[in-house]
Amino acid sequence: MKTELFINKKDFPALNCLFFGYENCEKSHFYGPAVRMYWLIHFVESGCGIFKINNKTYPLKSGDMFIIPPFVETYYEADSENPWQYSWIAFTCNGKLPIELSPTVHCPKAAKVFGEMRDCKNLSGSRNAFMLARLWDLFALLSQDSKDRADYIEAAINYIHCEYMNELSVSKIADLLSLERSYFTVLFKKNTGISPGKYIFNYRMEIAAKLMVENGKNVTVAANSVGYTDIYNFSRMFKRHFGISPRSYAKKHQCHNMYPNPISK
Repeated sequence: MKTELFINKKDFPALNCLFFGYENCEKSHFYGPAVRMYWLIHFVESGCGIFKINNKTYPLKSGDMFIIPPFVETYYEADSENPWQYSWIAFTCNGKLPIELSPTVHCPKAAKVFGEMRDCKNLSGSRNAFMLARLWDLFALLSQDSKDRADYIEAAINYIHCEYMNELSVSKIADLLSLERSYFTVLFKKNTGISPGKYIFNYRMEIAAKLMVENGKNVTVAANSVGYTDIYNFSRMFKRHFGISPRSYAKKHQCHNMYPNPISK
């Protein structure tokens, strides 16, 4: 069953709510490909589905939101076995949004805000002001959640920089942050552009190279210093990263340091 409540647009500065709705979708229910002339934010309350935007497909589940900007082609479809139930809020914005919105956001706390939005059915003349207040509540929540996510990534990177020489795994870092491993991996990659495992590997290789070139350490010491007890495995990983063996890399760059390029005058 689909329910939709219209709000009677008023010309508040910048933001205006248009309508709010919620639906228990049928299996494989879909919408699009289509474009909207306004902003639309969906919150997945239960079940799952997919959202397509800008040639990317995002699998979504309970606690996720997907954001549809004006005049951007999108497509979304409920799962064929566990279709989603979602709520949505539509609004216009005369200028820049108060916060930057990604195509999808995982924010279970938003359930409270969308639950409160349903109370607008009991209002008439004050419906727009009430929904506008809830929309600002949502922006405030997303802004804080974005800060929390940045804090998680900063803490993870700091931990890697301190513990790279010891036994280190993505699961261990996720546990320390009290995050589920797959969610932490997605969060880290979204904020840094690479997976946490790749970041650990890259950082270790860069430190090892610096130890050999700038500090004159041999391959064994460099390997042990970045958490590799198997020298052959370290050499193989180093070559994968830099394209040449550790000894060749050290010799090449130490020679460059001994004979720097002359300064042009």
